[in-house]
Amino acid sequence: MARYEPQTSESNWQTAWDDAGVFTAKRDPAKPKYYVLEMFPYPSGKLHIGHVRNYTMGDVIARYKSSSGFSVLHPMGWDAFGMPAENAAMASGGHPADWTYGNIATMRDQMKPLGLSIDWSREFATCDPEYYGQQQSMFIDFMEKGLVYRKNATVNWDPVDMTVLANEQVIDGCGWRSGAPVERRDLTQWFFKISDYSDELLTAIDGLDNWPDKVKLMQRNWIGKSRGLQFAFERTDGGEAIEVYTTRPDTLMGASFVGISADHPIAKALEAENAEVAAFVAECRKGGTTEEALEKAEKLGFDTGIKVRHPLNPEWELPVWIANFILMDYGTGAIFACPAHDQRDLDFCRKYDLPVIDTFLSLDDPKPVETEAFVPPKTEKVKWINHFAGLDEATGDAAINATIDLAERDGWGKGQTQFRLRDWGLSRQRYWGCPIPVIHCDTCGVVPEAKENLPVELPKDVSFDVPGNPLDRHPTWRDCICPQCGGAAKRETDTMDTFVDSSWYFARFTAPRAETPTDLADAEYWMNVDQYIGGIEHAILHLLYSRFFARAMHICGHLPASAVEPFDALFTQGMVTHAIYQTRNAEGRPVYHYPDEVELRDGGGFLKDGTEVEIIPSAKMSKSKNNVVDPQDIISAYGADTARWFVLSDSPPERDVEWTAAGAEAANKHLARVHRIATDIAAQTGDGKGDEDLLRATHKAIHDVTMGIESFGFNTAVAKLYAFTNVVQKSKAGAEARREAMRVLAQLMSPMTPHLAEDVWAMLGGEGLIAQAPWPKADPAMLVEDSVTMPIQINGKRRSEISVPKDMAKEEVEKLALADDAVVKALAGNAPKKLIVVPGRIVNVVI
Repeated sequence: MARYEPQTSESNWQTAWDDAGVFTAKRDPAKPKYYVLEMFPYPSGKLHIGHVRNYTMGDVIARYKSSSGFSVLHPMGWDAFGMPAENAAMASGGHPADWTYGNIATMRDQMKPLGLSIDWSREFATCDPEYYGQQQSMFIDFMEKGLVYRKNATVNWDPVDMTVLANEQVIDGCGWRSGAPVERRDLTQWFFKISDYSDELLTAIDGLDNWPDKVKLMQRNWIGKSRGLQFAFERTDGGEAIEVYTTRPDTLMGASFVGISADHPIAKALEAENAEVAAFVAECRKGGTTEEALEKAEKLGFDTGIKVRHPLNPEWELPVWIANFILMDYGTGAIFACPAHDQRDLDFCRKYDLPVIDTFLSLDDPKPVETEAFVPPKTEKVKWINHFAGLDEATGDAAINATIDLAERDGWGKGQTQFRLRDWGLSRQRYWGCPIPVIHCDTCGVVPEAKENLPVELPKDVSFDVPGNPLDRHPTWRDCICPQCGGAAKRETDTMDTFVDSSWYFARFTAPRAETPTDLADAEYWMNVDQYIGGIEHAILHLLYSRFFARAMHICGHLPASAVEPFDALFTQGMVTHAIYQTRNAEGRPVYHYPDEVELRDGGGFLKDGTEVEIIPSAKMSKSKNNVVDPQDIISAYGADTARWFVLSDSPPERDVEWTAAGAEAANKHLARVHRIATDIAAQTGDGKGDEDLLRATHKAIHDVTMGIESFGFNTAVAKLYAFTNVVQKSKAGAEARREAMRVLAQLMSPMTPHLAEDVWAMLGGEGLIAQAPWPKADPAMLVEDSVTMPIQINGKRRSEISVPKDMAKEEVEKLALADDAVVKALAGNAPKKLIVVPGRIVNVVI
């Protein structure tokens, strides 16, 4: 093969791999196993080059581990339920299933030309009835074990789409799809009891040694363990006391008012008898339930007229306000406000002219609070000016402990440890999700569907002409028979949060065709996931929910105890970015242009008509900004290996990398050069010199590239491969020595550029497929350097260097140094003032 023609050879090698079943995962007790998994994609319609980077990283690891003698599981699936499919159905009049499966087919067709070492026989989508039927089976198991329950809860309600929204779907207080102001509404919802595992999930983070520290911190903060004080404010009117929980009891002497949620029992009682209160709480319920939404929203309050007594001074009375920034889901639904040390409270008090009382001041700048609350870390010492325990200079932690001790001693409060983590509300009022397998019977109550009736499949004949959940309007699906008494009943029409679908898919991949959620023997062999790869945006909920699910699955007998922490190692990759090219229309709004519409020249970018574009560099790829790069375009122009090589070579994998046409061209030129070198070596005959040097360089390359792959330093490994390519090309060694070095180069490149590696391997007589060849091993003896290069410094400046045997005597090194041309010239016939030799390191000549 004279020329590098990836468009032809890549598809040929992919066929050869498929025919040989190279990537079919096999349970082999005689081999160690390795399970590598990338977070599976949502089938939005098209891959972009960011996907290529993610999957190529996993592929490098999978291919390397396979060559190293492991049984490798490297599967692929589709996170396929969710609102976008319903949106598309509403827009086009089609069906979510048609849109979803059409996109899956498109993305699979884009993915396969990349040559990924995926076991496609294990592929599934979460919208497959076979998958969600097993999810329903587990839901019933969870019910039996008390891991799931139903209760009335305050939720985000979109009044236009008529559905519950997850916190992440509320943008600036509005529904992410409809744009309508979100309301708080009480609905009966299903919940997983994840909060029961708060302490266990938190403690186990310490054992996740191969997770990024930033992800572990995010998980800890979300679980949010805190020690605080629970106590009650007595009402002056003799009504029921108001319970509060606070993590800053040390600021109690700075209390300005007591605030309660619009959903607090006191507020509800007032609402029933007071029209003004009813109007106010109705306004409060229009806001979102996220912390972000509450922080951004205008602070609103209503003075109830109720007063309470301060627990440390019964003569001190505090007003009780209903406030829109307090939720029943947090603590007791009531707080005491200390505006001097909480910005939210300060904004509220300034608005309603309530007192602001400092309890401590900065040691460096002891000024009273004015417009910004003073909120130092609890570990920082401050000057206490208003604390009942008589503190002077102390940290917040010390003051908190002193307050709790005093409250427990005097009997008006009790120290408690609480968690921020709340139970997982999984109910969604929409069609395109996994139906909750529950029956509502007037005689039997709420009962699980019989397992023999699973899966409870979604009906296909639905319409999206009317807002809301079409399952509510489908009597032939909704109306059913109670599995317990045989009487008339109704199905639960809520479907599951899509986070449920992605919280156990890793376990299903171990036995995707099993007639139970998992096959325990397969799960025991393949679990845990040895290397999990995905974006930092999933660092909290997906990973936390997956950790809970693994525990719940173990309790129900679907996973071994060793798999309760399902991901041994986690890597969060950086994004692939690309410049945004934009012009502006007559109204001044940006108009975005695809990269292939722009010519880069003279330091700028220009459209075909000569219009200069504004360039925004290194922006996250976004379809809305038209700055995405289609992998198919790159494969058509250069081949898949070029795309793979570029995304691995240009930046450390945890950092962002900017895709540029110039970078892709440079990558392609290098791969063509490797192919050309292999072609030349294949034609070489005869012996040469330097076999020993080439052999040492080969073993050094094996060692360095292996270390790079093992440490996720793919860009470092690529740099070593560039260097080794130069060595092989310049080597004057004999034909067979160069062939062997080139075969090793192909093996070292094969995880990154598997098609080119097969080309070179075949060209140079490699046996079988390189994908099945064992990984080369470095000979430690070949890594020992027999000689060392020592720089020569003259008066502190490096002027030359000498190569000497590693064990050369100091006196002999001195002789060689003094004979060096640069030293002879500098001395000009004189003796050196000093000559210092550091063996194996450096020669210093002082003139």
